[in-house]
Amino acid sequence: MNTTPSPVPPKHCADCVLRRQPGFTSVTPEQLACIESFRADITRVRAGQAVVPEHRASARLFTLYSGWAFRHKSLADGRRQILNFLLPGDLIGLQAEFIDEATHGVEALTDVQLCVFPQDRLWALFQQQPQLGYDLTWLCASEEQLVDENLVTVGRRSAAERIAMLLIHLWRRAERVGLTGDDGGIDFPLTQQHIADALGLSLVHTNKTLRKLERLALHEIRTGRLRLIEPQALERLADYYTRPLRRVPLL
Repeated sequence: MNTTPSPVPPKHCADCVLRRQPGFTSVTPEQLACIESFRADITRVRAGQAVVPEHRASARLFTLYSGWAFRHKSLADGRRQILNFLLPGDLIGLQAEFIDEATHGVEALTDVQLCVFPQDRLWALFQQQPQLGYDLTWLCASEEQLVDENLVTVGRRSAAERIAMLLIHLWRRAERVGLTGDDGGIDFPLTQQHIADALGLSLVHTNKTLRKLERLALHEIRTGRLRLIEPQALERLADYYTRPLRRVPLL
């Protein structure tokens, strides 16, 4: 059953649809009350607008409640590398707590709704709820693992392997947070340019490779939705045999 969250976060964290998803770890009532007291606001960002401007310090953390976003770095001539895509439940902005400015930008891929947390209260959260502090540390380690996998993808996988890897990974993450529909597919707002920027490919090479994979009937992207037709074949192609995704903390 598709349990996509409503566009606007609820007033109380106990009513959060994301927390009902089996892909997130559970919290105690005391921890939930602490998270709710930590949340300062909710905000909406339109598609194409910055959630976190690149190279600019931010005093806020965000949990993406609904919609898609992506982290990116840009070069002086405008070339862009998408570092990863962000789905509901993902935490945004934690790196800025430990450095002077954001080393990357975050842009809304679709209209997004976010829960807002002040960074200057982060240490108090660690002190009051050490388990939540550990959860945030775990999220940082998980990001590091993702960077390792992305480095292997860009450095060693072929174009077809890269795209297969991306499709599987995003579909599985979307499934974990309840974004699959009755047709087994997910909303897929990425353009070919987004895919090219994420995988270090030219737009022409991305287009040719996607058409090649479509001819193999391993997946289908139609009217903004992705459906995996032969997921095991895509796994073999990408050399990406993963265990079930473990549950992740939700702030």
